[in-house]
Amino acid sequence: MVNFLWLVVFVDFLLAIWYLQTIKKNVIGSINMLGLAKRVRAKYESASTVNPLLHPQEESYWGNVNLIGVRSCYDEGKRAVETLMFGYHRQHGIKRDNTGPINIENPGEFIMLELAENVKKLINPDVQIIIVENTPYDPRQRKPEITKVKTLLGWEPTVKLYDGIPLLEDDFHVRLGIPKKN
Repeated sequence: MVNFLWLVVFVDFLLAIWYLQTIKKNVIGSINMLGLAKRVRAKYESASTVNPLLHPQEESYWGNVNLIGVRSCYDEGKRAVETLMFGYHRQHGIKRDNTGPINIENPGEFIMLELAENVKKLINPDVQIIIVENTPYDPRQRKPEITKVKTLLGWEPTVKLYDGIPLLEDDFHVRLGIPKKN
């Protein structure tokens, strides 16, 4: 489970390492999927996370992105995907139920230390939590407004952070084929 904490704490570090791979995955992967949707006449939707300057962030907000920051490979890639999706909708008639962002994150807020402490408590009490300084431009607060997803899809998050951590751990073990230690 140390790998999970590594990902949680060092997301910006990992984005810096995989900078080009991150934006390529967003853009090229979406072009491939949109092309497939066009060929088989399927509907296409995309989901993403938010980095709001407004709290809570409404879907009508167009964004404010740092073009050269460590996270810009992710943020700008997702913005490009929205543009591609609308272009495929306009030019090729790709069906979609929504234009623009739909927030699907849980509007409950917590700090990363709280997440790390919960992971440690629930999964591995021997894990050492290392606190590092935030990178420049890292959002200090994230609180999405989820009215749109409730209205359009009839969905809202039901699993609390503390309850979801063991579920995520179980899922990682299954997906990665790693036996769970008792």
